[in-house]
Amino acid sequence: MATINPYLNLPGTTEEAFNFYKSVFGGEFLMVIRFKDSPGGSENVAEADKDKLMHIALPIGKNILMATDSIGEMGMGYKQGNNYHVSINTDSKEEAETIFAALSAGGQVMVPLAMAEWGDLFGWFIDKFGISWMVSYSPNRPQ
Repeated sequence: MATINPYLNLPGTTEEAFNFYKSVFGGEFLMVIRFKDSPGGSENVAEADKDKLMHIALPIGKNILMATDSIGEMGMGYKQGNNYHVSINTDSKEEAETIFAALSAGGQVMVPLAMAEWGDLFGWFIDKFGISWMVSYSPNRPQ
């Protein structure tokens, strides 16, 4: 069964925000990836943004709060109100394909469901109601 987690876009303040959230909720970060450490990050990111966070994940109870720094062209016109996604993590490739196809029907696919450079099946769309969704399946995640 798929899990649903919030995914935040922040304007270059992700590290500060997540250190604050960690101080409130406790726990340890599951993942911290800087743009400079991502595949292709050195070539495609401005020097000033290389130390910004491409992805961070903090477990809170049975959920995971995740985020990225919304930078440069990747910022997609950041403004208060468009700074979140609903992230669905599935248990199988088939489940990811089914959910992606059903929820994106009538909406706008931003990133087609495909294998991403970090090794997950990933896709992003805005549904017909204007809600931003990310669907992923991690084939290397322990079940």
